[in-house]
Amino acid sequence: MTKIGRGGDRVRDEHSTRRDVLAALTAVGAVGVLPGPAAAEPDSERPQAGDLFVSQAGADSESVAPLKPADIPLGGPPVIAWPYDAAGHVVRKGSRLNKVLLLRLDPATLDDATRERAADGIVAYSAICPHAGCEVSVWVADQKIFECSCHYSHYNPRDAAAVLDGPTPRALAALPLKIVDGNLAVAKPFTGRVGIAPA
Repeated sequence: MTKIGRGGDRVRDEHSTRRDVLAALTAVGAVGVLPGPAAAEPDSERPQAGDLFVSQAGADSESVAPLKPADIPLGGPPVIAWPYDAAGHVVRKGSRLNKVLLLRLDPATLDDATRERAADGIVAYSAICPHAGCEVSVWVADQKIFECSCHYSHYNPRDAAAVLDGPTPRALAALPLKIVDGNLAVAKPFTGRVGIAPA
């Protein structure tokens, strides 16, 4: 039961209630516009169309030199590289999932899907094994295949990095390429999930 005293008391009570409600609504509204989770840092973002590449060895140099097709030796070994946003001067090495294997092969030896994603016979694949997240760091030169040194999964780079053997559950994610102003560049994002396959 509302107690009504002098005439002004009721007005003050109503104003108080309105003020409290407005304050509560303002607080709720403010919560609604609070920023969400922080966006990924530019150096951790996945490769994007138009990104160039820099070699792992040259990524820490003060003057970053984008890779050209001639920098990738025919028949291997692969060149380990990072995507490079030339416009923002950002090497995307903030996440190990961005590490890429660049390999040049005879285009005639590539299957159709692989040839479509290649540039001048150069293919690009994630360097992270989907089995346990190790780096695919071994090049088996006589067979021209990739090997994960942790658990010996093997991948065929001529056939979309298909699994040849080993415990890995799937192929390495491919990164479609193009050539822009004489430099190797990303044409499209990775074709699949990068890193460990979910259980």
